[in-house]
Amino acid sequence: MSYKLAVVGATGNVGREILSILRERNFPLRQVVPVASARSAGKEISFGDDDILTVQALDDFDFTDVDVALFSPGASVSKDYAPKAAGQGCVVIDNTSYFRMHEDIPLVVPEVNGEALATFRHRNIIANPNCSTAQMVVALKPLHDAATIKRVVVATYQSVSGAGKEAMDELYSQTKGLYMQEHKPPSRLPARIAFNVIPQIDVFLEDGSTKEEWKMVQETKKILDPAIEVIATCVRVPVFVGHSEALTVEFEEPLSATEARELLENAPGVTVVDEQRPGGYTTPVESAGEDAVFVSRIREDRTVKNGLALWVVSDNLRKGAALNAIQIAEMLISDYGLAPKPSR
Repeated sequence: MSYKLAVVGATGNVGREILSILRERNFPLRQVVPVASARSAGKEISFGDDDILTVQALDDFDFTDVDVALFSPGASVSKDYAPKAAGQGCVVIDNTSYFRMHEDIPLVVPEVNGEALATFRHRNIIANPNCSTAQMVVALKPLHDAATIKRVVVATYQSVSGAGKEAMDELYSQTKGLYMQEHKPPSRLPARIAFNVIPQIDVFLEDGSTKEEWKMVQETKKILDPAIEVIATCVRVPVFVGHSEALTVEFEEPLSATEARELLENAPGVTVVDEQRPGGYTTPVESAGEDAVFVSRIREDRTVKNGLALWVVSDNLRKGAALNAIQIAEMLISDYGLAPKPSR
């Protein structure tokens, strides 16, 4: 069996990563169509080393003969166009935030709650979580199964690629400018990012948290367990690709660092790099281009009963977005019988 896929938002960071990973994983494709806004229509985009695809405009795109559409065009665009695609019988896997907290739409990380896909036909839309949530719950899942998590305190160190190509360009231009004694004011980010950190991602809410922090709290509850309490502080750092997280986790039952390390070493999607020496851990540089969620610095937290501390790193464009969406599509085929539409 082979499938026709549409990649909506194909010219953005995540869209390009989706095309790259589809080729890497030899997804059973009959055809892949890059789709973007009207201003990108007609542009050419690479698919692997040899193939060049022509971008089609989303405004009048017909999803009738498309089996799966991988959306990453921005929440306002998904709001309007994902239901249209779903109504034409196409299964939509949406990377934006718009559908994540809809009760009748599954929010899925395959290694954590793949069983939620059983209801995907109710709306023909599946939501991909926030990039920081995705990597965190992959690391937490085996530990929660073993000892039941009560509370998570997380501080994130999020790369600029999470804010799009413009933010990556801003980091580059500001860094270059400082070396040339030129001050380039921020435009995409709320403060200077070069040689700096910014304790704000997304807008502020009434309780003083940011929307990014709210997402981590609510999405963790929906994906992993509504009883888990989460407090997040999300920080933008001058890194191009790769999100890092410092986690402090409190459990209902005792769980030693040794036991946690063994559980994580056997968990799907996790790679443990945890040696007590300089460089015996993973940084964003090593995570870039990799599929795994890397866990390091596993140690017991003596300040609370049944506590552990962890360092978690992953490529936010891959597991945090593109790879997770493709893994969902693969699971729909392998576990939930998604069959291709008849070719027209």
